[in-house]
Amino acid sequence: MLLARIARLLPPGPIAGYGLALLVLLLLPLQAFSNEDYTPLDDYLQQHPEQTERMAKFASIVSSPAVALTAPQSRPVRIAIIYPAFQTSDYWRLSILAFEARLKELNISYELQTHLSGLSDDPAALATQLQQSLDWQPDYLVFTLGALIHRQLIEKILAQKTPRLILQNVTTPLQNWSSHTPFLYVGFDHQAGTRLLAQAMLADTSTPKQYAMLYSSHGYISRLRGDTFIRLGNDNPVTRQLGSYYTDNDSNLARDATLQELDRHPDLNMLFACTTDTALGAIEALRMRGKLDQVTVNGWGGGKAELEALRRGELDLTVMRMNDDNGVAMAEAIKAELEQRSDQVPQVFSGEMVLVTRDTPPDELKVLTDKAFRYSAAQ
Repeated sequence: MLLARIARLLPPGPIAGYGLALLVLLLLPLQAFSNEDYTPLDDYLQQHPEQTERMAKFASIVSSPAVALTAPQSRPVRIAIIYPAFQTSDYWRLSILAFEARLKELNISYELQTHLSGLSDDPAALATQLQQSLDWQPDYLVFTLGALIHRQLIEKILAQKTPRLILQNVTTPLQNWSSHTPFLYVGFDHQAGTRLLAQAMLADTSTPKQYAMLYSSHGYISRLRGDTFIRLGNDNPVTRQLGSYYTDNDSNLARDATLQELDRHPDLNMLFACTTDTALGAIEALRMRGKLDQVTVNGWGGGKAELEALRRGELDLTVMRMNDDNGVAMAEAIKAELEQRSDQVPQVFSGEMVLVTRDTPPDELKVLTDKAFRYSAAQ
């Protein structure tokens, strides 16, 4: 049944082989993509020390005012975006706003085709979006590795070297792609952000930490955020993991998992939430049980919903991304290639992150908010 449904969605396109590759991809079990060969960013920079200076110079460009494109364009550059933007976190939607705003400041002529979806959408819907994007023959495809079904299609794109691939929300290069790399890995390093949270959440060793893990869906984000926190917790003598739950990034499932964990373990005093949606679900459960002041819960990303929860005193802390940096970085990377300066684009751009808590002074939080959303807030 699924085979027939997907096959009908995949007419032969101008890029030979993609329809068949996508069909095979969607029929493979998710476990086929569960063991990724990611290289943590710190390890990658040790292996490629020349990238450190390139990243620093590029980061300076991203944080500086735009300088208009100097090279003439024979036609508008075509950019296709496929994002899992249907979630409470505003990260993906704001990324598009910042990306377009910077492209316009750079005076880059472009055409943009955008497809949005949810993490748990029917695979056939993703098949349609991918095929439509590739049939359009873009110069750049902005995609992600957030779901487990993405990898094989990405490898087909990398092998054919068209379109140029920007991997959003991924800052850990894959070893198997070292000979045919994406144009750019861009986002905010999940492990680095989780380390900031763990340093704060596990700092007090005078009180035992009894915690549960609220994963997102099976895949990249849960491993790099959730599993990183578990490893750090295992090194802490007063920290004990009570349970773990996959929530499919659904706040209702996160709420129900938290309620179940509170019933099973009345001594639970900490929750690690891998995403905004899981954090908000946990907060709802704690509110229902009257335990908001008894259980520490974090956010991840520092978007609007999390900042509002911080101000209400319901969220204890979060790692706040300087959100618009990633959209600006994508625009600047395209500009560099248009000016034949691709050798100045780093393999990875990882934006700045700052830890904020419910006790962060309002004036300090405003400064950070203005910086994080310097483009998207005005759109």
